[in-house]
Amino acid sequence: MILANDTHASDSATLLNLLASKPDTESVAHFKPGPGIVKLDTQFDIVRLREALQECLSRTDLKGDLAAGFGAFSLTRRPGVDVETENDLSGLFYTRVDDSYEEVEREDVVDESRFSEFVPTFADTYFQQVWASLCEIAPIGRMRVLSKGLYNCNSWHRDPEPRLHIPIISNPGSLFVVNHHVTHLPADGSVYFTDTRGYHTALNGGESNRVHIVAALPV
Repeated sequence: MILANDTHASDSATLLNLLASKPDTESVAHFKPGPGIVKLDTQFDIVRLREALQECLSRTDLKGDLAAGFGAFSLTRRPGVDVETENDLSGLFYTRVDDSYEEVEREDVVDESRFSEFVPTFADTYFQQVWASLCEIAPIGRMRVLSKGLYNCNSWHRDPEPRLHIPIISNPGSLFVVNHHVTHLPADGSVYFTDTRGYHTALNGGESNRVHIVAALPV
């Protein structure tokens, strides 16, 4: 048995050691690779990405409720399908919702391999070149532009397939978490593999919207 006085003394010593060291406040402003989040070699022009975003937004509206934290529009579709469903912008995911920690399913399966056509509305933009380049690296399913409002967080969940992320607009408070690894993804034209088959979330604790291209990798 540990006596209370011994416990207090041990905790006091631990706290003194912790208070004597200062936490790292610099590396959080950069990308830190780790399990489930890897930066690829492919690079795109961030200026052209942002110009393409503005051009696409002039031709379509973000679907969803950005005020509540989420907005999206699609860059790929099933060939010839002009009208997308709500499920096309979300799809099957798994989550744990209470302290039973039992996993449950949400929404319906999306066949990523069927989203093989670039949306014609945006075919003359830089985003089409980005899609073509990604298709040379790997099969690409749904490719969407996703916006996360400020001071907001996605659900804690896992998807059936991994994703590629290309940040277009970001801020130091925008973070991505896969299982126990968390990092910032700078908007500098880089492409990041995120293994969203693991539990993950995206959060925006910054003062501006976070906008990414997100491309699913069919499994």
